[in-house]
Amino acid sequence: MPSGWLASCQYGNFAVMQLLPRQISRRTILRGSAGLLASSFFNRRGFASASDGEVKASIVVGHDSIGTIEPEFCGLSYEKSLLAVPFFSKQNERAVGLFNRLGPGNLRIGGNSVDRTQWVANGRGLTEGQVAPPDVDALAGFLKATGWSVLYGVNMATSTPALASAEIGYVSKALGNKLTGIEIGNEPDGYGGQYFNKEWDPATNVTRWQQFADAILKQTPDVALTGPGIGILNHVNSWTASFASAMAPQTKQLRQLTQHYYRADGHSPSSTMELLLKPDPNLAVAMKQLQSLSQRYRLPFRFTEVNSFYNGGAPGVSNACGSALWALDFLFQLAAGGAAGANFQDGGNFTRGYTVISHRDATIYGPQPEYYGLLLFTLAGTGTMRAVNISAEKANATAYAVENRNGTLNIVVINKDADRNLTATIQAGRAAHQASATLLTMPSLQSTEGIRIQGAIVGKDGSFSPHPPVNLKISDGGIFTTVNAGSAALIQVS
Repeated sequence: MPSGWLASCQYGNFAVMQLLPRQISRRTILRGSAGLLASSFFNRRGFASASDGEVKASIVVGHDSIGTIEPEFCGLSYEKSLLAVPFFSKQNERAVGLFNRLGPGNLRIGGNSVDRTQWVANGRGLTEGQVAPPDVDALAGFLKATGWSVLYGVNMATSTPALASAEIGYVSKALGNKLTGIEIGNEPDGYGGQYFNKEWDPATNVTRWQQFADAILKQTPDVALTGPGIGILNHVNSWTASFASAMAPQTKQLRQLTQHYYRADGHSPSSTMELLLKPDPNLAVAMKQLQSLSQRYRLPFRFTEVNSFYNGGAPGVSNACGSALWALDFLFQLAAGGAAGANFQDGGNFTRGYTVISHRDATIYGPQPEYYGLLLFTLAGTGTMRAVNISAEKANATAYAVENRNGTLNIVVINKDADRNLTATIQAGRAAHQASATLLTMPSLQSTEGIRIQGAIVGKDGSFSPHPPVNLKISDGGIFTTVNAGSAALIQVS
């Protein structure tokens, strides 16, 4: 805990215990009580303070449903090459603990290495460039220990339909109901000139995908297939649409359309925090296109590989605390746009780039800023998203509302403004008897350390000991709170 927290916030006397990954639940975090009213301001560390820059905001929660968040909406994506090290093992206690803290979620095994990894049925495992039965068995143990499901990628570029069929036959038996789907290939819109000649196009992709799908389904007829895993956002109306048109009518086991997303090139000087936190018009267009395809072919769509900037991320941006606000906002954008979820791509030990959990091979160094954005999203719970209108004097702020299945309303307010605090009046669209806030805070958008949720860090093993939520002031049916510059608040209304 940062020194001075108790003195500044005057929470009163209570004991904080160090909790193991499964000892503290979403309900525990959100049901606590505290004596500090939200009529105070909270600085970037969560302390009460006055504000020099202030924006008044009005937030109104409506009754219309705009989306649904299911239990495995939030996911992670890892390179298939990581199966060659003992990362996905029930013995990797830190990884198990950090996954448990976020989950249960959906794990995608894929990335560029999927098309460079060969199935070796009699392999001994833990061998670079290969995947063998012992690797799949270890993955099964990891999934059992964490409760996560898996979307499993198979090589379409440098393998054969026969090998893919044999691999999925074993994978399906070993993983059982933890296997939610098979992703054939990775970003095939980039195969031309890399794995195949430059004439490779959407039609040739469909032909090859069908060959692999037929072989897989002949061996394992009940397995769910997904695709096409397109890498470039503006290829939705060409590559993804072509794939859906050809495959959806004739492949009954096609259960999901998949797409990848990155904001821009991490090597570009224009890939700044300001750009990352701005709305992406290209994403809005692609979301409408995907939603149209989803409705036409009655298939859900999911972003199975996402992160801030491709090419490993932008130094000082992708690894900075502001990336947590982007990740949090991005997940809610997808949910509001009809997506079934998103898998955040692992960057490994990128101290200057993106990653949710920092590691080198199987050694875990701990959660990075993006992890906190994903964690606050999961704390908001699952259920129906309600329409929200926010008026905030051109501040870079967003707000979302989730009505959980138990009837609780959780409102998330994200202030992406670098300098101005957001003083908000919230109309919850229902009678508000009690309201409390759980705060995501950071020293600044550019800082790489000091991020907290309700004053607490997440340990390398997933341990987490947040302070109780802050009680908010309610007057004349309105809820009053201040969300500081570069921070977010999860507000529970009952």
